[in-house]
Amino acid sequence: MASKIRKVLVANRGEIALRVMRALREMEVPSVAVYSDADREASHVFFADEAVNIGPAPSAESYLNIERIIEAARKSGADAVHPGYGFLSENPAFARALRDEGLTFVGPSPEAMETMGNKLSARARMIETGVRVIPGGDGPVSETGEAARLAKEIGYPVMLKAASGGGGKGMRVVRSEEELETALRDTREEAEKAFADPSVFLEKYIDSPRHVEIQVLADRHGNCVHLGERECSIQRRHQKVVEESPSPIVDASMRTDMAEMAIRVAQACEYEGAGTVEFIVDSNREFYFLEMNTRLQVEHPVTELTWNVDLVKLQFLIACGETLPFAQADLSSRGWAMEFRIYAEDPSRDFLPSTGKILRLREPVGPGIRHDSGIYEKYEIPVYYDPLLSKLVIYGESREEVIQRARRAFSEFSIGGVKTNIPFHQWLLEQKDYAEANFDTHFIDRHFDSSKLDCDPELPFVAMLAATLAYDRHSRRLNLGSPAEFSSGSRWKQAARRQAVMRRRQG
Repeated sequence: MASKIRKVLVANRGEIALRVMRALREMEVPSVAVYSDADREASHVFFADEAVNIGPAPSAESYLNIERIIEAARKSGADAVHPGYGFLSENPAFARALRDEGLTFVGPSPEAMETMGNKLSARARMIETGVRVIPGGDGPVSETGEAARLAKEIGYPVMLKAASGGGGKGMRVVRSEEELETALRDTREEAEKAFADPSVFLEKYIDSPRHVEIQVLADRHGNCVHLGERECSIQRRHQKVVEESPSPIVDASMRTDMAEMAIRVAQACEYEGAGTVEFIVDSNREFYFLEMNTRLQVEHPVTELTWNVDLVKLQFLIACGETLPFAQADLSSRGWAMEFRIYAEDPSRDFLPSTGKILRLREPVGPGIRHDSGIYEKYEIPVYYDPLLSKLVIYGESREEVIQRARRAFSEFSIGGVKTNIPFHQWLLEQKDYAEANFDTHFIDRHFDSSKLDCDPELPFVAMLAATLAYDRHSRRLNLGSPAEFSSGSRWKQAARRQAVMRRRQG
């Protein structure tokens, strides 16, 4: 395989860029990093075999700039590009531009991305294929009267969704006809602003939903397998925070049905590469197609640990045109894994983003612990990008063991200098309903109370004591205020010491 790809440019940053580069190093394929002006001292820049600056800090002028990425590939001599996740990873124009330049895009075809990237076209294709979708309209709605007629047929509550939406944006729950006109206008405006496409559609809102997804792998020779499910229901503002594999609500029969449907989805768009088919599951464990993510997922490590595969290496293998090295019958899972996303944000202040320099970093270690990270001590977190710092992934024989191991890991985990959501994860791991897998996508909204975060009440006193001791030690070093100072020695020296202390305080 390595003979078919000689050098790979990784069109991303942070932990996912490092994750891809580590796979390349094991395959003995040189890697090329790209970086913005704000990322000159980022980890992925130092880890790569080469690095190319692609412009100013704003993403639109660097990581989202197709021309600059292609220019960097040409300049470095890379013959393939791995997009990671986010940025250009699901942009069919980017995949098509690379193909036109004779570069290999490590991902699906632009045609497959176009089919699955628009929720309305994906929904239409799934209905043709016989895949179960959430009851709703077949086309966009723009007039209140039309939306009201459709909502009445479906029954309230309903959900308005942006056709080109993603990442939890462009979605609104409407519980009555009185709310519909305002919600339709606001959703269309948000869709236009976020996705340059005001098209929205309407479907039935599923109460108490759970988010379960299936990992699929497909090559260009018609082979397609699944690698089980991931439970992603612990979300905040429609963004996943904690994921696990397998799902505690999926039994063998449900897994077989869900996986069969996911493979049918992938085959319907002639998919190649690693992809994820997402389902929404109602309180009766009925599941419906939600969307397909045509890229590597943030949460892919939990599948790697439970199915003993390297999804990034498999992506490269498929991109080289080789056949999958296994059939479905060769695959099986074992154990349990959870991933905790570590964000630079303050859970005690409604998860307000936090920036600054990382002054101290102590990472957990030991059996069953994997830490995919893009940070180091003295690293300055830029304000321009997603606040994801790293992912703590825990593996064990059972869900109970994983939770116990995660509690231990977080007790060892320390990031100083910036606020992180580590206290939130510690709170979550102590919740009885979470331990018993009794949750849905509204769990955080319903249960999280920042005042219940595990903060040591003696911490302010300890900090004050430490500051007092540090001041005393500093004063002794200067011999300031000691009896000896006033009983002997030059008054010129005493005055100089006082001035030095004053300058330090002011500085």
